Amino acid sequence: MNIQVFEGFGSVLAEVAFALTPLIIFFLLFQFLFLRLPIRRLKDIGVGFFLTFLGLSFFLQGVHVGFMPIGELMGQKLGSITNQWLLIPIGFILGFFATYAEPAVAVLNRQVEKVSGGYIPQKVLLYTLSIGVGISIALSMVRIIFGFSLWYFILPGYLVALIMVKYSSKTFTAIAFDSGGVSTGPMTATFILAMFVGIASVTDGRDPLLDGFGMVALVALAPILSVLTLGILFGRKEKSQDVKSNQGTKVNSYDR
Repeated sequence: MNIQVFEGFGSVLAEVAFALTPLIIFFLLFQFLFLRLPIRRLKDIGVGFFLTFLGLSFFLQGVHVGFMPIGELMGQKLGSITNQWLLIPIGFILGFFATYAEPAVAVLNRQVEKVSGGYIPQKVLLYTLSIGVGISIALSMVRIIFGFSLWYFILPGYLVALIMVKYSSKTFTAIAFDSGGVSTGPMTATFILAMFVGIASVTDGRDPLLDGFGMVALVALAPILSVLTLGILFGRKEKSQDVKSNQGTKVNSYDR
């Protein structure tokens, strides 16, 4: 496999610049009409935009020359092993650590902890999302191995999610559905998706186009279910604490 590291990098730079230009224009309009930030602050924001431009460009180039090719090659080797049931635990491990390292998930966890005042810790939410995505990747491996239809997972999963919404708080419901989109970030949509296409391409009776895709849909569903489960557990914890506090209040009133 002969890959030139910076082959096509110019087109990647142009794509990222085209994507960031509307954001810059929108910010400048707000600056002149409403914000009127000082020059020093504008310099910091300008450096931030420049670093974002470089970061996205290098990341996308890395995806093209590294992540996707190696993911597909790993998938072809994994799909060729004799004991295919080993793909299930391997899928869980890959899904767990892909989410654990996902930049968008880290941002979500910080925002949730900040807005909730520490009520929902970063680590708790991170492990909840990582375990949920790990299970979804393992189920995707089961789907490829046995040839199950995607509907057998998606339809019951969303029905269960709609039922769980009734027993979870509005806060966790909102976080859950945002988590579904955040977890399907660049780590999952580049490396693991390419790996699944590679597995399907070497598995007998599987079509890379039909069976290699659909994994991202399961990854989007898993965080919804896992965060809603966390919300139900937090709700029970809150109820038990309220009961204890009410009992303590009654005891104090009797003593008086």
